[in-house]
Amino acid sequence: QVQLVESGGGLVQAGGSLRLSCAASGRTFSSYAMGWFRQAPGKEREFVVVINWSGSMKYYADSVKGRFTISRDNAKSTVYLQMNSLKPEDTAVYYCAATRGYSSRPSEYGYWGQGTQVTVSS
Repeated sequence: QVQLVESGGGLVQAGGSLRLSCAASGRTFSSYAMGWFRQAPGKEREFVVVINWSGSMKYYADSVKGRFTISRDNAKSTVYLQMNSLKPEDTAVYYCAATRGYSSRPSEYGYWGQGTQVTVSS
């Protein structure tokens, strides 16, 4: 079992920055690739980024490439999402998730956090 808890969401103006954190507990954190997803009201859950177990591989959705940066600290069992140049369309609930593989598909992830709200005002 892996328990995931996100933090760091909030309200920010367009062009601003936020850093999300996802703290993991339970089974060995470094065994899992970690992904961030988001879901806006009335929309399906959307892939944002994934990082492999060591941090050597990262894959970003085109919509966030160049603005968001994922990183992980296996010693702290935490994954981070640095979000810069935020846009109103980034407004969503952001979820972190853990997978044994390396995927952009939500169905490949077995563990999910409860989500943290990010709201970007124009």
